[in-house]
Amino acid sequence: QVQLQESGPGLLKPSQTLFLSCSISGGSIGMKDSSWVWIRQPPGKGLEYIGTLTDRGDIYFSSSFKGRTSISRVTAKNQVTLQLNSVTPEDTAVYFCAGRKGYYICLADVCDVGKSTFEWWGQGTQVTVSS
Repeated sequence: QVQLQESGPGLLKPSQTLFLSCSISGGSIGMKDSSWVWIRQPPGKGLEYIGTLTDRGDIYFSSSFKGRTSISRVTAKNQVTLQLNSVTPEDTAVYFCAGRKGYYICLADVCDVGKSTFEWWGQGTQVTVSS
């Protein structure tokens, strides 16, 4: 059974860089035709799709996050990472990594994702941006 676990700092100041890691167990980041995604949920709001890393190493972002976001993989550690630059209080959210068999790609400003869109979910990690 695939399990995901996010890790990273819980508190940041505005303008700092957020760096999160997602460790994958029970499966490989290179699993054929897989997608590994980052999603967040701001307080009182719905799920916001950030971006995807595929098994082939292709990376895609929602246009809302493109430009200040990076996603990468650390194959040796079976991890996918997220970097979000120049954070503001509006980046306060619970950040999730998730995955599924089959590609998920969305380039729009807003991507309609729900719990059923992905097979595997991490428990989420709270990130708060405050001065």
